[in-house]
Amino acid sequence: MQWILKQTTTLLSVYYAFMVEYRAELFFWVLSNSLPIIFMGVWVQASQGGSFGLSPLDFVRYFIAVFLVRQFTIVWVIWDVEKEVLEGRLSFRLLQPIDPVWHHVAGHLAERLARLPFVIALVGLFFLLYPESFWVPSLGQMGLTLIATALAFSLRFLMQYTYAMFAFWTERATAIEQFSLLFYLFLSGMIAPLNVFPPFVREIALWTPFPYMIHFPASILMGLEVNLLRSFCTIFGWGAIFFVLNRWLWRRGLKQYSGMGA
Repeated sequence: MQWILKQTTTLLSVYYAFMVEYRAELFFWVLSNSLPIIFMGVWVQASQGGSFGLSPLDFVRYFIAVFLVRQFTIVWVIWDVEKEVLEGRLSFRLLQPIDPVWHHVAGHLAERLARLPFVIALVGLFFLLYPESFWVPSLGQMGLTLIATALAFSLRFLMQYTYAMFAFWTERATAIEQFSLLFYLFLSGMIAPLNVFPPFVREIALWTPFPYMIHFPASILMGLEVNLLRSFCTIFGWGAIFFVLNRWLWRRGLKQYSGMGA
């Protein structure tokens, strides 16, 4: 247990120091994920002349919640793994006594800590400019949001890391992620709340993993009604599927990687 704690703190401290070196770029990374703010303006304007079941203020709060959730669930592991495999740098990772995935996990978590001050500053500035949109979630909502966001990040990371395993067989594993991104954009709730979807489309979407990566945590944060039992069961179900597939591809991929002369 002590060895695990020491390895964890070492990895997090190293990657946090690495991320802080690029703190200027971190600010622009935060801004580059401000797409929900743009869609907020679109939906607020549309809600003033239509009936969507949400008021303009609801749309403002929803997309602020989406902005927050997205800051802590963004993942880029597939690009790192693809580069490691193609450039042969994975060989050095395999010599270490820990699974290479923990380097990527530590890098993602450290980046979250490094970008946190920028996120707080931008959200605070937004509420200063639009004080009527400010709200304080209950302690229960905040606790559930933290759990849902952590699970959303875990599922998103696991899915992308599974796609990254195809880098053992193809030089364009990122193409799989880019194709999946189409479903992620439309079904995750980033472009529009699932509440405005037709009931049939919404029901189909809820059986996919995408709504639980953004819409689910954001809905909890702003107090929308959600089916917690179904949502958590769906997250764990998809997580189990991708975990089993990931481990199988990893074992097969290492044989392929060794066969390439690495």
